This record gives sequence, structure tokens and C-alpha cells, in this order.
Amino acid sequence: MNRAGFSLLIAALLSGCASMPDSGRFPSLLPRAIESRSDAMVLPPVAVATPDPALDARLAELERRLVEATATFDTGFARADRVANAARGVRAGGDAWLDAQIALAELDVLRTDTRLVIADLEQLAADRALELAPDYPGLAALIEQAKTQETRQNERIASIEARLAPA
Repeated sequence: MNRAGFSLLIAALLSGCASMPDSGRFPSLLPRAIESRSDAMVLPPVAVATPDPALDARLAELERRLVEATATFDTGFARADRVANAARGVRAGGDAWLDAQIALAELDVLRTDTRLVIADLEQLAADRALELAPDYPGLAALIEQAKTQETRQNERIASIEARLAPA
């Protein structure tokens, strides 16, 4: 390539770099239609439970059973507590220790009544869930009350077990 051809090639290349770009060739930075739509999930309105007299009657009956179970357990606990205090410091296998173990077994049986009420309540809640029915406030409150009672009974039994010599 001669010197004139080389100069012409350089001039052509430089002229391409020096030209101003056409501003119409670049996309706009304004929001596009797809960017203005919402991708948020539309949630259905929360259903509110309507009063159910049949369920209210069932809950009243289960609450009565829970109150009875609590009273029976409390009576059994008072007896077991006295027996366990008499067995404090007695070696495992002694008569007082065996009496305390029997009282603990009786308490465990009494605690079953509370657990049966919880099972019935949870079955009611499961049945409502299967029907896609909304939560029923009275049912949820009674389940919570029954579970609190069960926890209290478990703690009271554990307090007696802690006072007795291990087997």
C-alpha cells in the first residue's frame, strides 16, 4: 500500500469515529408498559366465621368436660402431693415410694381426660379446615385453654417426679 492509500484509509477510519451518533437509534429510558403492571398477588378477602349454634353447643359441652377434668386432676394432685411429700428421702422400692408411684400413675390417668378433650377440639378444627371454613374464635380459644391446662398438669406431675428417688 502506498502512502496516499494509507492516508486515505486513516482518514476514513477517523471520520467514522468523529461522526455524531443518531440519538434515534437508542431505546428510550422511559418506563415500558410491562414495567408499569403489578405482579402482586391478589389475595381473597379473609372469611369471617358466622355464629354456629351447633358448634357453640359442642364447645360448651367440651368446656364443661375440661373443667371437670381439671377439678378431678387437681383433687388427684393434692393427694399425690401429700403422698410424694411422705416419700421424700425414701429409697426407691420402699412402701412410701411405691405409694407415690401409684399416685403418679393415677395422675397420669386423670391427665388423659384433658388430652381427650384436646383431641376432640382438634378434630373439630380439622373438620372445619377440611370444609375450608374460617377459623372459629371460640374453638381456637378453647384449644388454647385446654393446651395450657395440659402443660400445667405436665409440670405438676414433673414436680412430683423430681421429689422422688429414681427407680
